[in-house]
Amino acid sequence: MKYKQWNLRPPAPTGALQALEGLGLSPLCACVLYARGVDSPEKARAFLSDTPFHARDPFLLKDMDRAVARISQALASGEQMAVYGDYDVDGITSTCLLTERLRELGGDVVSYIPDRMEEGYGLNPTAISALHRQGVGLIITVDCGITAVGEVEYARSLGVDVVITDHHQCKDTLPQAVAVVDPRREDCPYPFKELAGVGVALKLALALAPPEARQEVMERYGELAAVGTVADVMVLADENRSLVRTGLDLLACTQRPGLHALLQEVLGRDGRQPTSATIGFSIAPRLNASGRIQHASLALELLLTREEERGVELASALGELNRERQAMEQEIIDSCQAMLEQDPQLLGPALVLAGENWHQGVIGIVASRLAEQYGRPTLMISLDREKGKGKGSCRSYGEFNLFAALERCAPLLEGFGGHAKAAGLTIQADQIPALRQAMGDLVAEHTRHTPMVSTLDIDAEIDCCRQLTCQAVDQLDLLEPTGHGNERPVFLARSMYVVSCGDVGGGRHLKLRVRRDGEVLDAIFFSANTASCQVSPGDRLDLAFTLHINEFRGSRTPQLQLCDLRPAPPRPQLELELFHRLQAGQALSRWEAGLLLPQRPDCAQLWRYLARTCTQPDTAVPLEQLARHALAHSGGAAYGKALVGLHVMAQLNLIRFTLSGHSATICLNRTAAKADLEQAPMMRQLRAMLE
Repeated sequence: MKYKQWNLRPPAPTGALQALEGLGLSPLCACVLYARGVDSPEKARAFLSDTPFHARDPFLLKDMDRAVARISQALASGEQMAVYGDYDVDGITSTCLLTERLRELGGDVVSYIPDRMEEGYGLNPTAISALHRQGVGLIITVDCGITAVGEVEYARSLGVDVVITDHHQCKDTLPQAVAVVDPRREDCPYPFKELAGVGVALKLALALAPPEARQEVMERYGELAAVGTVADVMVLADENRSLVRTGLDLLACTQRPGLHALLQEVLGRDGRQPTSATIGFSIAPRLNASGRIQHASLALELLLTREEERGVELASALGELNRERQAMEQEIIDSCQAMLEQDPQLLGPALVLAGENWHQGVIGIVASRLAEQYGRPTLMISLDREKGKGKGSCRSYGEFNLFAALERCAPLLEGFGGHAKAAGLTIQADQIPALRQAMGDLVAEHTRHTPMVSTLDIDAEIDCCRQLTCQAVDQLDLLEPTGHGNERPVFLARSMYVVSCGDVGGGRHLKLRVRRDGEVLDAIFFSANTASCQVSPGDRLDLAFTLHINEFRGSRTPQLQLCDLRPAPPRPQLELELFHRLQAGQALSRWEAGLLLPQRPDCAQLWRYLARTCTQPDTAVPLEQLARHALAHSGGAAYGKALVGLHVMAQLNLIRFTLSGHSATICLNRTAAKADLEQAPMMRQLRAMLE
């Protein structure tokens, strides 16, 4: 199991589902909406609405008026400006957006993204000096700068003004810039705090336009805002959801040659609609690869170029860099796992690993994978032995606030920045053991109050696998854009029989064919294999999965993309547990109720068997023997139906019975009058659950 705990949301009441299905929604889609609080037709219409993006007033952001005034002054005087960004996708799209917009307004603008290896994240004095020497009088940061107190002071000493736009967590002291635009400022009244860096940059671009021109600005830059927002894993709710939905439509018909070439590379030339998954798993890694492996200017040029030939060339180059990044990533993961095998004590409450020659552009991805694999916050530090220091990328786990923890470890660090889930740091090499101890103590303190358990939220259980049609899976696209805060729906199917299994992708992924309810389905589990999952044909598994369409040679079939799996309890044990839950008055899913509900022929056959067998009072009968006679149609074993049949007969005073282990002691009431089994309370209870 990948997750220690599966959280299945309560099933929707029949009436609520019927109301949602009345909108033309499939049962799958209706179940998911209800599970996520969209529990009425009115809420569903609002959630699924295709109304265009309508941004809140950008001047609700603190200091936006000051930022616009200073930039307008520079535009009017012809002063040279620099847009100073970051080397991730959020920063690259932000830099492109604001650079283009200021040039459209007639500005003298250069763009600057620091080199990840040489300069690191954010404003730095060397870059400020270089920009000053070439005549820049105003630096506008995007997706960075909120913690650059000293750097802004240095710029002021040179006579260079700074306008900061950022979305990262603020520290106690803000830089003394001309304007500091960040929705996370404590004194910022903007009601939505989850904008990406590119979202804040878009707000500035909108603020620089008169109200009647803002829709045109949105249509020009919405695709960039969507790419940066999804890539930075921002919450896809409220304004971000509307922004990304609009941006995806714009992306589908993008006029940017580089983006168009990139889309063709990942989607093919058949005009498929890009989704948030297209950005997250295909576009973003390629754009990120330039800043990770070489320099982000390559990705920036791809977004800015207006030449088709150059766009194709750059898209191809980014694809190659991404493949190189994947190889580096695997090499570092192998190195870390070898390190942990050699020294198990390194696997403390927090995972703090350091190594030479680890590529700084890749360790953040590795930190994410190791945090997920080992279930703890992970700090990866790339050491430079000559300088005696290291640069680290950190990823949190569970509800642990990484930024707050680094603040408490600040005396051990040369610098840090980021937010609750991800951060970066610089540290002297000799302080790493102390940091490992301090972070371990903080995680241990946190887990005393909040156990750090990996959990998987599951939206709905599949009652019948015949529901899993291409049409039903296609309709789940109505929930797009999906991502952080509005994840792709996760479903549960219990007791799936493994028809076949094997490894694909060089042994890195597990491919399954599974069967239930007369349906055979394909399933894929990425980054897992038969050895790690210990799966064999003939096993029964409980599967948690998202649903996708597999297209191959013109054929479309539903495919389960597994999030996790676990061994299903043996059928007798499962049905016995369900029966006891039913007796206790607990709700069952429709599939579970279906396992227990006997049909009239089942009960008739069971009664005939009891009449033949229980000739003496208090006859002991093994449950296995009863179960073989409870299913009239197939002769198979059905513990649940047998137990419910006994209980229903007891409720109608036809028999008395007691359970002891795996045996039932039964006494028939041969003088009882005929009775309608459907009127027994347990039968009505099961019927209600099925309906």
